[in-house]
Amino acid sequence: MRVLHRLGFTLIATFVAPLVALVVLTHIVHALTLDRIIEYREISMQSPRWPEALDGYRIAFIADVHTTPDAILQGIVGELNARGIDMLLLGGDFSIAGGRYRAAIAVLSQVQTTDGIFGVEGNHDNYIRLFAAMEHYGVVPLSNSGLAVRDGFFLAGVEDMRRRNSCIATATAAAQNDDFVLLVSHNPDLTMRQDTTGVDLILSGHTHGGHITFFGLWAPYLTLRNSITDYGQRFASGWARSRDGVPVYVNTGTGRYYGIPRVFARPQVTLLTLHSGGTACRTSEDKSFWSNGYVIIALLLLIWAGGYWVCRPRTMINHRFLSRLLLSVCRRGKPLV
Repeated sequence: MRVLHRLGFTLIATFVAPLVALVVLTHIVHALTLDRIIEYREISMQSPRWPEALDGYRIAFIADVHTTPDAILQGIVGELNARGIDMLLLGGDFSIAGGRYRAAIAVLSQVQTTDGIFGVEGNHDNYIRLFAAMEHYGVVPLSNSGLAVRDGFFLAGVEDMRRRNSCIATATAAAQNDDFVLLVSHNPDLTMRQDTTGVDLILSGHTHGGHITFFGLWAPYLTLRNSITDYGQRFASGWARSRDGVPVYVNTGTGRYYGIPRVFARPQVTLLTLHSGGTACRTSEDKSFWSNGYVIIALLLLIWAGGYWVCRPRTMINHRFLSRLLLSVCRRGKPLV
């Protein structure tokens, strides 16, 4: 028994404790580096309902700005203007405190588009103030309403489901049967509670990608706090499906929630390209790889391995000790200590 205790202690001291320290360090480094850099996530959707004349149409989607500094927003404006987009959609949640929402709208209104800038409210917004600011700077607010942007393309937006009365049916009522309908809803939970069969694609935000996650794979906030979402990890980030099977893309947002640092939940601007043809939803794989921070993980693993190699005379399990343990187990006798 003493041998087993020694073995357990040696394994913990040699492998488990350094590994736990490595995991913690990885998350800290990621929070201080990539989680502070905006990712421009390229996604695409191919649909037989999308007009052939609009093949390659580009939409930028920004959500959950909160208190994102003006300098970062100016950088986003410059990047989008350099890339060239047809439309900008704002997914709600600006900071009302101190009039930050007006400054953010003023900056984002400088994005140059072919068909305009449109926005919805979020659960942290005062919609009256927000919509007034949007209209002042030329942004079209969508409040259970929609409009035909081009022939065959209908855009709709709903009120926030937690603060007001979201209604997808009202927002899409003016759409024609053969229109491709794009719906913007701040909260993706709405897609599980109302009929979405008349919609082709839904863009949402709200969940911040979990904000603090374990390697981007599991978000405690989304599981433990049903005040954020009632569907756990389903709408953490990226592609999902509504109750009716309609594609839903959830943006991770650009801002922080009350200044809490993001951890493996990189801030994001979504760049959507729409194509006519078959049926497919895709995300740029190379950007997904970098956003998950696997390079940082690999570098820290190398550091850990190097440190372990340097310190191996002190921490390495004694081979003679292991041999005696295995011999005693094989003999099914009392450990030789």
